[in-house]
Amino acid sequence: MPSRPIHEVIAEREFVCVPFDMPVREVTRRLLQAHQSAALVTEHGVLTGIFTERDATFRVLAAGLDADLTPVGAVLTHNPQTITEDKPFGHALHMMFEGGFRHVPVVTPDGRPVGIVTAHDALGLDAIAFGDELLRREEITVIL
Repeated sequence: MPSRPIHEVIAEREFVCVPFDMPVREVTRRLLQAHQSAALVTEHGVLTGIFTERDATFRVLAAGLDADLTPVGAVLTHNPQTITEDKPFGHALHMMFEGGFRHVPVVTPDGRPVGIVTAHDALGLDAIAFGDELLRREEITVIL
């Protein structure tokens, strides 16, 4: 499963992409509606950063900032590590593990966002592998 290309992992999946000057409250509303934990932030269509639920908690709420007046561009993580959709999913997992983060923006070669890979995606793969293992064990039990 980790050898699957990222475009298969993110296919058909909605992601939140917002402009640099959007107020934080509106970004978090969009995240809530989409059931997502991170938004990709762009300037002129090119990825400039990522805004996560941790950023909302620590950089906005804990800092006492007004979410209606604070633009997401002031509190995002600038220049996140990215990956292109032709790379294997295992590469993204390695990036997350080594970097200690849970989201990797997926971009075109010219930096335009096309999706996001999350640590949660790995859990889905583990569940599939676990199901396959249970099926294999059941088949062995029937044979014996």
